[in-house]
Amino acid sequence: MPGAWRLLGLGLALALAPPVQAVTTSTFQVSATIAAGCLVVGGVTAYGVLDFGTRSALATGVVGTSLGGTTVTFQCTPGVGLSMSLDGGQNSASGTRNLKRSGGTQLLAYQLYSDAAYSQALGIGSSVTVSYSDPNAIKLPVYGRTTLPGNLPAGTYTDVVQVTVTW
Repeated sequence: MPGAWRLLGLGLALALAPPVQAVTTSTFQVSATIAAGCLVVGGVTAYGVLDFGTRSALATGVVGTSLGGTTVTFQCTPGVGLSMSLDGGQNSASGTRNLKRSGGTQLLAYQLYSDAAYSQALGIGSSVTVSYSDPNAIKLPVYGRTTLPGNLPAGTYTDVVQVTVTW
């Protein structure tokens, strides 16, 4: 067994060798990617209400209003381009948006605009840029105008317009 003893002795010699020096410092990379985008604050049930108010059936003249009620606010990464487009509504005909009398067929034409001066029309399906100064409190700029003819039957006139917001 002297040969076996030598193998054991050799094994002991290797086990008693000094340990290899381990690296105790190094580096690792840390990164994050911030994606540009927007957030609809408070969820979406409706973007607001465009209400021309209550008028006499005999009233004539131009009536204007702006998107109000509980309106939606958007928050966007600074510099994100936000745009919106509006369809013709449920009662559009021949390229004109119309309010329709509940329970009737009578129509009242109206126009939508992106500015309070009523100079920038929001055409059916046209996309327009939404400008903003505060990226944390963006409201949709929608203004409406109609001309009362003075001979409409009394009733409630309504329409529903679909808004598509993209960024």
